[in-house]
Amino acid sequence: MRKRDPRIVLGLHRSRYERRILTSALDLGIDAIDTSFNYHGFSAHAALATVGSDLLPRFKLSTKVGFFPAVGQAEHSLDPDRLREALEQTNRDLGRAPDLVFLHNPERSLPGSSSVAQDTLGMACAAVERAAAEGLCGGWGISSWDPRPLPSLVDGTIPRPDAVMVRAGLLAGIDSLEASETLAARWDLNPTQLWGMSPFGGSATQPLWGKLDPRLFIQDPDEGLSTVQATFRTAYWLPRVGGIAVGTDSPSHLAELVDTLRYEANTGSLRTYRQLLRERADRQLL
Repeated sequence: MRKRDPRIVLGLHRSRYERRILTSALDLGIDAIDTSFNYHGFSAHAALATVGSDLLPRFKLSTKVGFFPAVGQAEHSLDPDRLREALEQTNRDLGRAPDLVFLHNPERSLPGSSSVAQDTLGMACAAVERAAAEGLCGGWGISSWDPRPLPSLVDGTIPRPDAVMVRAGLLAGIDSLEASETLAARWDLNPTQLWGMSPFGGSATQPLWGKLDPRLFIQDPDEGLSTVQATFRTAYWLPRVGGIAVGTDSPSHLAELVDTLRYEANTGSLRTYRQLLRERADRQLL
């Protein structure tokens, strides 16, 4: 068993919720898992408890609330009462309180008016913060697929989260990267409190990764570093995050990702890349 390393969180978005990936994660030094109330057809928590109830005490467990079952689809809501009910059900299904609960994609339900949006976000954050104080979770945060609307709403009146999770990596886009960094700065979060997600933009096997060579963003890469591994490691600096939630049901793939943590960034290449992204975005605005 490897020494614990907090920089990788096993994400369970598309997971089959098999016991072997949980035991493999622990063997590789990964003791954090991330899921959501709405994953696995709104049965993720129960499925996780079924296959690994004896393992769950060994993990730091994060989950998310914000999406709810509706007729034929899922619907999003920031209603404090619904968030509370979801947290109570989460505790029942898991058989324990999660260590961290993220408010899931709050931008989905923010009104157009900035003052009303601020009030809506503030009440939702306060509801999750209150739940944490009452022991329904160890802490709370915000997970945002599109953080661009959020920084302007943070002015000191909205509770400060323990963590923020945002998209990371080469497909995140400059506006998303800058918004994520601004949001973290508004709440005075340190790098360990900013999490990344979706480092491969949804799939590590899509053809795009065969056309790019992300190893140029790695300092002193060796021949053993694959493009998939370099893509994953680069995501830690786009934006700068302390950990990344990544999903896989393959123990060997997970081991390959763990192996990337020994590499460091080529800061010059990353700086140039971000500058080019910003210049391209500015030209599109003209």
